[in-house]
Amino acid sequence: MTAVKVVDASALAALLFGEPEAGVIAGRLDGARLVAPALLAFELANVCLVKCRRHPALRDALLAGFRLRHRLGVEEVAVDQDEALALSLETGLTVYEASYLWLARTLGVELVTLDKALRKAATLVRG
Repeated sequence: MTAVKVVDASALAALLFGEPEAGVIAGRLDGARLVAPALLAFELANVCLVKCRRHPALRDALLAGFRLRHRLGVEEVAVDQDEALALSLETGLTVYEASYLWLARTLGVELVTLDKALRKAATLVRG
């Protein structure tokens, strides 16, 4: 059976935009069925926008990376917004971050993220 993993925008951005952590993330995601909250594409678009503004000379490459997001095969899932808000209040995360945590906790699967606050909250909520 294929393992399911929740993956957040920080981890996928590493892959799409060639960040130093891309190899580690690729290894963690290899062979898994990937799921994420339905807000994923908006978050990736925003990451791309910020990178384009910071590095205008890389704009074409960044936009090309963003267009590859569909090839990652991430299934976008609806999140219970009331529960994500409650989890956000409990953990101090944004509702966006808490939506990834809620999904991982609801599915009982690993959350793959490069976000330190989200990773810490996932550890605290689990343990």
